[in-house]
Amino acid sequence: MNMVVKILRVVYGVVATFVLLLVLLFLFTSISPIYDFAEPQPFRGPDIYNPYAMLRDDVPWRRVNLHTHTRVDGIFNECRYSPEEVMRRYDAFGYDYVGISNHNEITPHPKGQGTTIYEHGYNLRNFHKLVIGSDHVNHFDALMPFMTSQLQWQLDMLSEEGVLLQLNHPIRTPMLNRARLEYLGGYDIMELTGALAHLENEYWDWALSAGHYSYGMLGDDLHDPDKPIKIASRCCYMSMATTSDEDVRRTLRSGCFYSMRIPNYGSGDWAVKYERNRRLPAISDIGLRDSTIYMTLTAVADSIVVYGRGHATLARAMDVDSLAYNIGSEDSYARFVAYLPDRVVIMSNPFARYDASVATLPGEHRSWNINIILTLLYNLAIAGIVVVVVWLYLKIVRIWRR
Repeated sequence: MNMVVKILRVVYGVVATFVLLLVLLFLFTSISPIYDFAEPQPFRGPDIYNPYAMLRDDVPWRRVNLHTHTRVDGIFNECRYSPEEVMRRYDAFGYDYVGISNHNEITPHPKGQGTTIYEHGYNLRNFHKLVIGSDHVNHFDALMPFMTSQLQWQLDMLSEEGVLLQLNHPIRTPMLNRARLEYLGGYDIMELTGALAHLENEYWDWALSAGHYSYGMLGDDLHDPDKPIKIASRCCYMSMATTSDEDVRRTLRSGCFYSMRIPNYGSGDWAVKYERNRRLPAISDIGLRDSTIYMTLTAVADSIVVYGRGHATLARAMDVDSLAYNIGSEDSYARFVAYLPDRVVIMSNPFARYDASVATLPGEHRSWNINIILTLLYNLAIAGIVVVVVWLYLKIVRIWRR
């Protein structure tokens, strides 16, 4: 009987210690500034930002995927293929540049191409960010973020000189609902979805309508390069002379790229998939003349739609290869989406109103500030809870030892 009691005490002690450590981890990673967020404001100004202003006939569109996972040296692997193997598979589809973006790790590129990328986020709420251009990994993350301020602090911590941030898969991140996307800022790119049920990417419009300008990018988020349905299904085309670090970052900062959703040609027949991926439709011209935006394709689309503030449809044309739209004084922004045969979809970056005399991008202002008093009270409360939890644990330990 005494042996049973001893065993139970050991088990209880181990369980209690594990629970204590888990609670402390949750509490310590919950520290955060508390922000005052300004009310959402649509883009305003006499000028219209043209993300395709640097487009030139002598600079090619290059096919790119920036969200790619490979095997890593550690035990936590989300892909069993090496970087070299993954690159070979993308080469077969005619990709010009593939960025490796493993979780919380900067993986050397086997071709020595482009810029450094990693996917940040250990948390259990799926709030992941692509960090582009950093020379180190920021390992801090809230285990269970529950406030908008915690998400904003993550973005603020990851923001460095020359670094670009992408909000990853918001459609699969429950925390990134409309209420939060209307207030969060400080990121450069929003990852779009290529899922048929969400091709309009309405959540992107929630942020744009609230005055948070970002480019949109499709990427494979590749984990299984051996599955035809997973690879070469979402990509972007960037207008850049080379795939150097400088050109990749310059193009990402300017927004001179567009995204494409590609169907799973061949339904498992690799030869068909390779062949069809070599002759995809494309944008042949896109830009701004005065206050009119225009887009021309290399193929006839089933429809081309212009979306604007509040996800409103500003214009629609059927069975055309081009569309122009005059951005009126009440339009805060406008973006093209072309729906082509075989469920190919092309998505442009948004043209938006701003004042070019005071800003380089629409909505280029910090609309959130730290509330000093609430920050002190919140973090003191966490410290108080830590003290109480440790005190309770010690009381329980004393009871066990009697």
